[in-house]
Amino acid sequence: MAKVLVIGGTGTVGSATVRELLKRGEAVRVMTRTVEKTRALPPGVEGVVGSMKEPETLPGVLRGVERLFLITPLDRDETQQGIEAVDAAVAAGVERIVYLSVHRADAGVRIPHFASKLPVEGVIQSSGVGYTILRPNNFYQNDLGLLDAIRAGYYPQPMGGVGLHRVDVQDIAEAAAIALTETGHAGRTYSLVGPEAFTGERTAEIYARHLGRPVHYTGDDLKAFSAAMQGAMPGWLVRDLTIMYDYFQREGLLATQAEIDELTTLLRHAPRRFDDFVQAALTAR
Repeated sequence: MAKVLVIGGTGTVGSATVRELLKRGEAVRVMTRTVEKTRALPPGVEGVVGSMKEPETLPGVLRGVERLFLITPLDRDETQQGIEAVDAAVAAGVERIVYLSVHRADAGVRIPHFASKLPVEGVIQSSGVGYTILRPNNFYQNDLGLLDAIRAGYYPQPMGGVGLHRVDVQDIAEAAAIALTETGHAGRTYSLVGPEAFTGERTAEIYARHLGRPVHYTGDDLKAFSAAMQGAMPGWLVRDLTIMYDYFQREGLLATQAEIDELTTLLRHAPRRFDDFVQAALTAR
């Protein structure tokens, strides 16, 4: 059985994709940076220690791998890490690469972690290896870390009033598994988006409806957001996220109906609704 390597397989998207691949009976290998993380992998998954920051570890990690799902980390040297992984995959004879980029990456080039993905896309496209690029919108699951605030009556993600076609991580995982295991997706780039656009205000209203009490959108004050994040994360990351939310507030991150229809065809079902995510998230915690 052909082996699939997931780089980034312990994160939100990666772990969901690993589960999806296991459901399809695939032999899965996950690269992690520590032995401890390999011990937490699901039964049947082979864990290997390696790092894109240590390219000398990659040939061993890729040995025997035919297909690669590449998720690069939100990091200052994300581009370099991604290129190192692609170069190592090509040298190892990997036959298919599926790369997790970001929705409208080429339109949001002033956002550092959007722009950082474009060179990786380019290297993949010119590698001679069969590839599929997945470009997801903002995740529904980003809200899971905000549930305490939401239950306390406010929604703090400064998304703005234009709108984002946010997407469920399960849809991303299914799209990745399909691209990795089925034919007909070579050379394709798919936008992974939800069926509706959401503003900050509308998001708060949906949580309020499900909770049965008011939830207030805390607004678009990015100076306050930046100040609140200082100390909780590195300064470069605060700057990156502030630039991203400024872009969202000015431009949004909107999908076309053609993109929604294309994803529906790929998944063989409509993209999951935000309402359904909210109900499940609030019930689970």
